[in-house]
Amino acid sequence: MEIKSLLLTLVALISFCYLVHSFEPSPLQDFCVADTDSSVRVNGFVCRNPMMAQASDFSLTGLNLPGDTSNPLGSAITPATVAQIPGLNTLGISMVRIDYAPWGLNSPHIHPRATEIFTVLEGTLEVGFVTSNLENRFISKVLKKGDVFVFPIGLIHYERNVGYGSAIAIAGLSSQNPGVITVANAVFRSKPMISGDVLAKTFQVNMTVVDAIQGGM
Repeated sequence: MEIKSLLLTLVALISFCYLVHSFEPSPLQDFCVADTDSSVRVNGFVCRNPMMAQASDFSLTGLNLPGDTSNPLGSAITPATVAQIPGLNTLGISMVRIDYAPWGLNSPHIHPRATEIFTVLEGTLEVGFVTSNLENRFISKVLKKGDVFVFPIGLIHYERNVGYGSAIAIAGLSSQNPGVITVANAVFRSKPMISGDVLAKTFQVNMTVVDAIQGGM
């Protein structure tokens, strides 16, 4: 009887783990090239006729080209998501190239729908993420060429170039459309704006500071 109960418990746990890890529905056919022109609204994209699929639906050129880092943050993102590769629809993966000028920053952000596995191709990068409340523990590491780091789904994370030259990284994401929430933009540049009183009380500063931050972004 104890063995039977144990087996039932194990089956329940395995089933639960499977459900937890199924963030995106598994494909029910070989592929489902996204029909971005369809007016039908679904979770993802509807499929085009598979007989019309072309190699171009599953490929992207230009990821070898550096992004333009001449901006205040000194970083550039080149995405390879379902928006660029329609054949990624329903496959649950995507990737990005990130370029960093010296001391360039990919500022604190969140991917609400994906875990990220991050690999340094060139340069030296400081990376880190913060765990959820109440602990809010900061976990950080300096990575060099060939090093790999993982950012768990939904956690605030960042990367900063701490080397003397430019840096390049490639990141894989566990969603065809991982989404990104840049923390500073979401808080200080929402549309419409979050009340200045709310921000002042949240950060324990006066309105002058809030106005200065919003005005400078």
